[in-house]
Amino acid sequence: YNFPHFSVGETGREGIPKRREIGHGRLARRGVQAMLPDSERFPYVIRVVSEITESNGSSSMASVCGASLALMDAGVPLKAPVAGIAMGLVKEGERFAVLSDILGDEDHLGDMDFKVAGSKDGITALQMDIKIEGITPDIMEQALKQAHAGRIHILDAMNKVLPESRTEINAHAPNYAVIEINPDKIRDVIGKGGAMIRQLTEETGAVIDIDDGGTIRIFGENKAATKA
Repeated sequence: YNFPHFSVGETGREGIPKRREIGHGRLARRGVQAMLPDSERFPYVIRVVSEITESNGSSSMASVCGASLALMDAGVPLKAPVAGIAMGLVKEGERFAVLSDILGDEDHLGDMDFKVAGSKDGITALQMDIKIEGITPDIMEQALKQAHAGRIHILDAMNKVLPESRTEINAHAPNYAVIEINPDKIRDVIGKGGAMIRQLTEETGAVIDIDDGGTIRIFGENKAATKA
């Protein structure tokens, strides 16, 4: 999560990530992380970078939406799409109003910044900043209710573009395959003194890993190398 000065119309020196960037990045990561596949299904290191080019609202929740779409477009098999929304609050005495998808001024002048991320079925991350002593159960209930409605609205818009993860990663990206064989055949694949597996590795450029149970994992520089 990168938040350059120009995104809010300011200038300044760019350097190491600031506390705000680290915190927002961790929040966005938590929002998406629950939907990531396990390493057995998708044995890749995943890195997502969210570059904020303009900000007048919750850029961390926009990062959740953008990360979800980017991962699905890249072929990462997410369990479900994820979206996020920031809720605000204006409170005067016993009266209150919960605001959905707050702007910068509503965040600055309001009493609460409550970020909610999740799928259509549940919440994956929460973060609340308040400027008052506390909130009542009624305020929390109303905020979560509006956040759910807003999240569903955003997910509907996202799903019109990309409703689910692509079935395959890019043909030029590092690729892998898993093959199950009879454990008795492992010695045939390895060959005498490792000659067979060494030959396969040299010819294809792929990395081949075999466990004692007969599971062969093949990692290639691209799809063609893995198929070979």
